[in-house]
Amino acid sequence: MLADAGGLLWVDIEAADGRAEGEPLLRDVFGFHPLTIDDCYNTLVDPPKVDDYGDYLFMIVHHAQLEDQASRLTTSELDLYVGANYVVSLHKQAISAVAELMRRAENHERLMSHGPAFLAHALFDVIVDDFHPVVEALDDRVDAAQETVLERPEQDVLQEVLALKRMGLRLKRTILPQRDVANRFARGEYGRLVPPEALFYFRDVYDHTVRLEEMIDNVRDLSDSALNTYLSSVNNRTNEVMKTLAIVTVVFLPLTLLASVYGTNFHEVWPHYSWDGGFATMIAAFVVISGSLVAWFRWRRWI
Repeated sequence: MLADAGGLLWVDIEAADGRAEGEPLLRDVFGFHPLTIDDCYNTLVDPPKVDDYGDYLFMIVHHAQLEDQASRLTTSELDLYVGANYVVSLHKQAISAVAELMRRAENHERLMSHGPAFLAHALFDVIVDDFHPVVEALDDRVDAAQETVLERPEQDVLQEVLALKRMGLRLKRTILPQRDVANRFARGEYGRLVPPEALFYFRDVYDHTVRLEEMIDNVRDLSDSALNTYLSSVNNRTNEVMKTLAIVTVVFLPLTLLASVYGTNFHEVWPHYSWDGGFATMIAAFVVISGSLVAWFRWRRWI
């Protein structure tokens, strides 16, 4: 198949069990550089990039999805080799977009009839397009968090906002180098393997990544706004509680002073100490003093 210069070969490898799946094929049949094979199988997450090895291009792009009822963001790496008459894709986890594209290639010859650059574009395009539902889901969660923060600024809402900020930052770190990869293709840096008629399609992918970057920035800005709203709500609630406690303290302070003064045991000093109406007078003084203070606070609109 590789010897047929007029054909197009697509090999997709799901290397869930490590190097045993696909490495002999990459090394012995295709003759790819050992460094690229190490990038495919190492446990580290390599950033999106594209390297020109003369006879072929080696690309790394990232796929994103939400798991566990849209509560956890996961990213997976897709490695692509683009040669003169072949495309090799390798990924450690199943990627639904790649599987769907494989089914389309099996059922429609058109996808495989334009050469490896267009097939690489199709793979790149579906990977980038899968970012859109992820970002839109995060945007909906941020909107819901903002409304919840205003109604109920509780600890679980704070955890949700912080999780959204982390996911937004992770998406930002992923999409920026991916945008640069699309831009290098769109500028025609690899004319030997990417024909001029394919550049328009890669520019479309670049436009998608730019829009994704703007959407991710919007999610991050809304997350920051929700966090600031939460902190403001908590501070306002704390201020209200402190104001209420201060008012209660001020109301009871003169009453406590009066009760403590007349609670001393110096019978010979205090006048009217044995007066029968003394207790009733003291209670009346309590009512007048506290009522006057509350009325004054309300007049000043402190309560």
